Amino acid sequence: MSDTASPRTRSAAWLTLPSLLLFAVMLLTPLSLTLMLSFNEYDAARGATGGFTLSHYAAIVSDGYYLEIFLRTLRIGLITTLLCVVIGVPEAYILSRMAAPWRSVFLMIVLTPLLVSVVVRTFGWSMLLGIEGPVNMLFQAIGIGKTRMLYTEGAVITALVHVMLPFMVIPVWTALQKLDPQVEQAALSFGASRLTAIVRVVLPQIMPGILSGGLIVFGLAASSFAIPGLLGGRRLKMVATTVYDQYLHELNWPMGAAIAVILLIANLIVMLTCHRVVERQYRRRLG
Repeated sequence: MSDTASPRTRSAAWLTLPSLLLFAVMLLTPLSLTLMLSFNEYDAARGATGGFTLSHYAAIVSDGYYLEIFLRTLRIGLITTLLCVVIGVPEAYILSRMAAPWRSVFLMIVLTPLLVSVVVRTFGWSMLLGIEGPVNMLFQAIGIGKTRMLYTEGAVITALVHVMLPFMVIPVWTALQKLDPQVEQAALSFGASRLTAIVRVVLPQIMPGILSGGLIVFGLAASSFAIPGLLGGRRLKMVATTVYDQYLHELNWPMGAAIAVILLIANLIVMLTCHRVVERQYRRRLG
């Protein structure tokens, strides 16, 4: 058995070699170059001058301006993820219980935001939430008056939820497709209410789908650039827009690279911690 398995293992390794090389070239190489650039010294007249320094990381950690930007990015990413879970999980559950052809129709509606450019969608939200937009016109008609909604965290979170929701619905819907419907019916036949059956039976078994969707949403929301740039404006900065400013406005490439590296590390820490906690709870509940 081992003699026949060994050639198969070697052939599988050779088949994965092109993808590994592509992964190394397209992902690891830019990350390595960015990491090395973040340690370069910077001169206002000459730009990045080589050498080695930790001053950029020290400036980011010690400056309250950058810490506020990182905390804002973390807060917006977590709120966006939480809202996508609250909205997307029931939406995926309802979608999984639909019969043809309505399931396909509503699945297409869920995927519709992915078919339009994120810039176009963001401009649409800026028109909706503007001072003269339909939302403010509605508020004025019912007596609330005009409200400043653009260039606020609420506007950024609203647009992010709209864009990221399909990334939550699809993994949860896929997990629900693998779940045997008779398990829920068995819980109902033993006297459990619909809510109890969902919370105690369905939810623990689709937790991997919720975890996958949550990690995707958080990673994309925390590193989003177009939506914070267009709806957040110059005052409401997030990490991605700050990196853009350092690269193209300040021309301080080492500082921009250092901010990008810290964002990557922070994302990894948050995502791995959430994955560890949720997976531990999942394994504990399912034995």
